Amino acid sequence: MTTVNIFEAKTNLSRLIEAVETGAESEIIIARNGRPVARLAPLEPKRSKVRLGLAEGMFEIPDNIDEANPEIARLFGVAEDPPE
Repeated sequence: MTTVNIFEAKTNLSRLIEAVETGAESEIIIARNGRPVARLAPLEPKRSKVRLGLAEGMFEIPDNIDEANPEIARLFGVAEDPPE
């Protein structure tokens, strides 16, 4: 946690906001005459990145996805419409 005085905060506001926004600083305390008066902190916690491909290699994709339609229809107890 970094503490800066009001003059430094006014002079370097963009840099301080960037530090909080990127996570370089979790929060910055702004002080007047050495006494803390405000806190600069991010509005939302940083979200973790979504991992794609988490189930890679766990499923086999058939060459013809419609090949199993009759079996699926039978399992659900419905008659499959004939292809047009």
